[in-house]
Amino acid sequence: VQLQASGGGLVQAGGSLRLSCAASARTYRISTMAWFRQASGEDREFVSAISWRPSLTTYSDSVKGRFTTSGDSAKNTIYLQMNSLKPEDTATYYCIASRSPLSVVAKGAGVNYWGSGTLVTVSS
Repeated sequence: VQLQASGGGLVQAGGSLRLSCAASARTYRISTMAWFRQASGEDREFVSAISWRPSLTTYSDSVKGRFTTSGDSAKNTIYLQMNSLKPEDTATYYCIASRSPLSVVAKGAGVNYWGSGTLVTVSS
């Protein structure tokens, strides 16, 4: 299974971007998909996750209220709408797929598949 993230780019602070991530093949028993990010010189951190059954979403405190995750379970595709972007949101964003519950993925565990990253740069 390959996960391809797209939609990154350069944006000014306060602007918006929408990331997409699609799985290349059937993802058997995938129940949760999520976004992580890694800034240069920093550890990778959880951003947001969505589970299919039940339909739930969760966000890190740093993006709550500004970012929205949505998805299409039939296509195993997720999106990340990022609004009110800040320079500290600058990072490479990765999508993942997991057979674990959303609560496990939100702790950074249970990841079965990592996707390619897409770079988001927010200028001040």
